[in-house]
Amino acid sequence: MANIVLINPRFEISFWGFEHAMALFGKRAALPVAALPLLAALTPDGHHVTLIDENVEPVDFDLCASADIVGVTGMIVQRQRMHEIVTELKRRGAYTVVGGPWVSVNEHYFDGLADTIFVGEAEDTWPQFLADWQVGKAQSRYEQLEPTDMSRVPTPKLGLLKMNRYAFGGIQFSRGCPFTCEFCDIIVIFGRRPRLKTSRQIIAELNDLRRMKMSYIFIVDDNLIGNKKAIKEVLRSVIDWQHANGFPITFVTEASIDLADDDELMHLMVEANIGAVFVGIESPNLESLKETKKLQNLRRGGTMLEKVRRIQAAGMEVWAGMILGFDNDDSTVFEAHRSFLDEARISMAMVGMLSAIPRTPLYKRLASAGRLDVADEIKLGTNVVPLNMSRETLSRGYVNLVSDLYKVDSYFDRVDNLYIDGKIEVDRAWKRYSRDHFWQRIAHDGVYALEAFGLIARLLVHARDPSLRRAYWRHFWRFCRTWPSVTTLRVYAIKCAIHFHMHKLVQTLSTSERARVNTF
Repeated sequence: MANIVLINPRFEISFWGFEHAMALFGKRAALPVAALPLLAALTPDGHHVTLIDENVEPVDFDLCASADIVGVTGMIVQRQRMHEIVTELKRRGAYTVVGGPWVSVNEHYFDGLADTIFVGEAEDTWPQFLADWQVGKAQSRYEQLEPTDMSRVPTPKLGLLKMNRYAFGGIQFSRGCPFTCEFCDIIVIFGRRPRLKTSRQIIAELNDLRRMKMSYIFIVDDNLIGNKKAIKEVLRSVIDWQHANGFPITFVTEASIDLADDDELMHLMVEANIGAVFVGIESPNLESLKETKKLQNLRRGGTMLEKVRRIQAAGMEVWAGMILGFDNDDSTVFEAHRSFLDEARISMAMVGMLSAIPRTPLYKRLASAGRLDVADEIKLGTNVVPLNMSRETLSRGYVNLVSDLYKVDSYFDRVDNLYIDGKIEVDRAWKRYSRDHFWQRIAHDGVYALEAFGLIARLLVHARDPSLRRAYWRHFWRFCRTWPSVTTLRVYAIKCAIHFHMHKLVQTLSTSERARVNTF
């Protein structure tokens, strides 16, 4: 039997990582990686598995060198750290296997380093590899050709991770997305037919997360509503579970904007206590959406702005993914993005430059046109050569847009427009439940109030800029005076902490942009 170590490399500081805010929450990372505990669950009995997430603890290379098998997984943004880790493991003579999203779209990246690579899903190939390894017949490449039957996926072994070091828990309901966005690698890896776990599997995982005292959970599906009929049944089971357990969990998830066209689905998501949903808006430029085949954003039923407002009115905050640099974008696109986000009252906007991922339709199209920068370390933030502006203009416009979006007044204007002026309620299901559960409501409100004021107190100590401290207290106190629910009070305090992260991130981006300009 094998002694196995599985590693998730650290991420660079990013929008999603909230790294600058983690100390405020007393945590080291935002979210555990899904792959490690699932691989541990797929490992047959008798093998010994150790999980290392470099985002919450250092890699113990001495331990790795003594292991029989060391596995490394990672996404495109982790590729360079993956390469460093695999190189060090190779130097120490470790038998090294590599899998995950990045190697699945660029399997030659680790040529000469990894002993075995895994392409695509691994529910079948990981146990097969271990059986082959045990008899000395391990192959250099495994690819699972048939999509995983999600109803047979085991409960991830989260207990092997240091879960108390994460701010959020994570859970996956489904894989796959029915749409055909040109830039997306999801349909390349997981396909266009959404596949769901059963309600029984999901409830088992929720029970595990509850035992680990995880109260915020990210449903990591790339599109939760890819199969609307099936997810409605799952959501009904989650609603029953929430009622039976006193609403211990608040969810955040990802979904396509056609969510706004289904009132029943929005109602079920709110009743399941989903407080925010990340939506791929991508661009207010309709020609860019047509170009990239983001057709679900162009369907009838109202404008994107109207659809965002409907989701908000239903009781869920909308976070947005935005992309700059499509072929139909010119220098006017930056102001168009800024205006849309202001009108839509979206404070959480993950803005990025268009990037072509290997094996995607976008990559193939741009490669054939000679419009790709193939260097591994992209100096201007994108490997795409845009049509209607220079890469320098795109990079500079991106940094200026993000800087403007996360200026104190701009950010809190959007937050206040939604939470004060718009009076969004992100805790409707809990409020209805709490009317008949007085003592639970008292305990819940007391804990949330302490968390909100405690977080603000830590933020005021942590933020060294006096003007920033004054701004956080001024906005938080103004919100308190509106007599919000305690749930939204905690959300607002979290908003302040997230702004601190984005403030620090933007400072780094701006410094890098100035340094780049000064080199020319």
